[in-house]
Parts: sequence; structure tokens; C-alpha cells
Amino acid sequence: MKSEAVLKASYVRQLTPRQKKAFLKSLTDEEALALYHDWSFWARPKQLPPPGDWFCWLLRSGRGFGKTRTGSEWVVQRARQGYKQIGLVGQTKADVRDTMIEVGESSILKVSAPWFIPNYEPSKRRLTWPNGAVAVAFSGDEPDQLRGPEHDTVWMDELAKFKYPQQTWDMMELGLRVGPHPQVCVTTTPRPIPIIKKLLADPDTVDVVGSSYENRENLSKHFIKRILRQYDGTRLGRQEIHGDILDDVPGALWTRDLLEETRVTEHPELARIAVGVDPAATVGETGIVVVGIAFWNGEWHGWTLDDLTLPGSPGTWGTAVVAAYHKWKADVIVGEINNGGDMIEHVIRSIQGGRNVNYKCVRATRGKYTRAEPVAALFEQGRAHHVGFFADLEDQECSYVPGEQKSPNNLDAEVWAYHELMLEEEEQEVMVVYEEPVYIGPRI
Repeated sequence: MKSEAVLKASYVRQLTPRQKKAFLKSLTDEEALALYHDWSFWARPKQLPPPGDWFCWLLRSGRGFGKTRTGSEWVVQRARQGYKQIGLVGQTKADVRDTMIEVGESSILKVSAPWFIPNYEPSKRRLTWPNGAVAVAFSGDEPDQLRGPEHDTVWMDELAKFKYPQQTWDMMELGLRVGPHPQVCVTTTPRPIPIIKKLLADPDTVDVVGSSYENRENLSKHFIKRILRQYDGTRLGRQEIHGDILDDVPGALWTRDLLEETRVTEHPELARIAVGVDPAATVGETGIVVVGIAFWNGEWHGWTLDDLTLPGSPGTWGTAVVAAYHKWKADVIVGEINNGGDMIEHVIRSIQGGRNVNYKCVRATRGKYTRAEPVAALFEQGRAHHVGFFADLEDQECSYVPGEQKSPNNLDAEVWAYHELMLEEEEQEVMVVYEEPVYIGPRI
């Protein structure tokens, strides 16, 4: 049965503008405030919890659909219903804090009614509601945080972008065991990764698909004009606007299966580490990808360690590059001279901590396909690996068809790092001392 609020919403939506105005004027201040904070009245049907005895509500949708608002309101509803042990799991700590809890307009603190606002303790990653319900924040790049805690309710936001999606899901599900009806809500822009496919095949999952267009009344005209019109009808638009799960692109150098076959969660001790940089020519994102190499199972292997690609000014990406260099104790930063190589070095040297980094500029003497193809071949040979999951980078790898589109920045940065470490004309040399390989080259 439909709730009274849903029936009332259906009734009000059928009224003329004048009748709606009269209805709202008839409400007392207390009734108007209650209605304003009644999500079941304002939500579209797809934003309300599905009926039935389900374990996972998978809401995969395009950008601007309102999936974050849906997740926040569902958590608040569960807290009001008496569920006490709630988990909030986002891509990173910053994402949980900013998007799910505190900053965003659709965050839990922003959508909560004045009489039911939780107390937020950032240092404890904890929200506590007036009735004693507690929510604790976790991140998808630290799955072991979920080892131990028990929950009766979990909201996972952007699961398809987690660095360790399967491991995070496993730790979460093992702890989702409190109460008679534990449930998880997953709000995400979909990607064809194993955990999403697994959830779709699970009979205890309710799959709800939403399009950005369903919320166009609440989106800015600029977004509709610049984003929806620009990308609708494209492959990217199918994923980012309509929430479709895409198949592999014929002719792409990488496939999802190839990345899964070579993916790891750990790496051996690394001999060298490079930070590849591909700056945005004018606007857009600057590719920043960290790669390391190790002598493993009798040959050299490469390991993609991090993708820190981000938009912003030279000062912004320069700071990120220098921070990555020091965080990973890298040996070199590699930038393409054809695309701002001199500028890259100038930016890096001007950043605190960047004066003494080892920087190398490289010149592109071959086409991007020729440079990317041998890197893809390393993956096909089982000699290159992603340590964890890198959503944007992998989308680019599995959709880049040489000759049909511009090579994207994340991919270019990764390619430069692999070329520096594994594909230079001067091959690495190995000296065996006590049967353990010791790295000597290549020279820079």
C-alpha cells in the first residue's frame, strides 16, 4: 500500500497551480514545516525504498539524478525507525565527510529536520541522533576499517569508484548482521566491474536505474545545456546520464577482463617508482599517475599504484605531483616536453618541496597509439598490474580506440611512467647477489 504521504503527494501534483497555492496556504506553520521535511512527499518513486524483502537496494543512475539525496534521506529514515548501528561508506574519507555527511546540499546534515539533527563528531567519524542511533564513517580505500564493526544499516556511495570495491563489500557484508532486517543501499554511477555485475545477479538485490533527465526540474539550465546536450547520445552519456552499464569498446587496447586478470591488492618491494604527468593543454584535468617496478617471478613487472588526476590550476596540480613524489618516495617525475614539459618543471620547482625532486622531460617522437600499445602489451603478458581499482583511468583504458579520439590525460600519464620504467631503449639490468636481484639501471 502507498503511504498517506505518497497518496497526498499524488493528489497535490494533480492540482492546478492556483489549487496548489491554496492548499499550501491552508497549512499551519507547523504542518508546512513537517511537510517540507517529509521526504516521502517530495521524492520521486525511484527515490523511495523499494517494497519487498530485499537485502541490497542498488540505485545506479546518471549524474544529477538525486542519488546522494536518496541515500541521505534513507539513512535518516532508518535512524528514525530505530535502527541504531549504521555504516556510511564512501570512496575516500573526504568523500564521506563532504558528500555524505557535512558539506553537500544533499548531505545528511543538510537534509535533516531541525528536530532530528544528529551530532557530528569528525574526529570520531561519528553521527549520533537524538534517539541514540549512531552512524560511523568508513572509506573504500581502507577496507580493513570495516573488519569488526557490526551494522544493521549501511549506505555505500559510489561503490563503482572504490579503490578496493570487492574487499570493501566483503568486509561490510560480514558485519551487516545486526537486527531482524539488515539492509544496504548502494548509490553509484555504474561501471562494469565484477562487484556491480555480482549484485545485479543477486536475487536479494533490487536494481533501480535512473536518468539525469528525471531530475531536470532541479538541475541548472547550464548543466542541462552544457552537459546533457553535449554528452547525451554518446557512449559516455549512456553511463554518466542514463546509468547504463557499458560493454567493452571494439578496438580498445585494454579490456575489463584483462584488467581483472592482472589486478592485485598488494605489490612486492619496488625497485623504482615514477610519477607520470600529462598536463591539460588549456582546460580539463592534469593526468598524474604513479607507477613502480619490481623484479618478480623471474622478470620485471610494473605496478600502477595511484591515479591522482585532478582539475585545477598549475599550482593545484603541481602541489599534487610533488606530494605524490614524496609520499611514494619516487625516483623521478616524468613529463612530456611536447605538452608543456618546460612549464611542468617550472611549476614543480616553484612548489614547496619541489626544488630538489628528480624531474625528466621526454619528447614524443611517436604517435600516442605507438606509445600506448606496448604498455597494453605488458598487461597482456601479465607483466603489468593495477594495485586496486582506478575507475576513471580504467574507463579511459577500456574505451580509448587509437585514431578515433584524443588520448586522455590519465592514460597518457600512466603510459609515460611505464615507458620510463620498463620500455626505454636502455633495458634494465639485473645483478644477482646471493640469488636476490639487485636493480642497477636504467640510467636517467
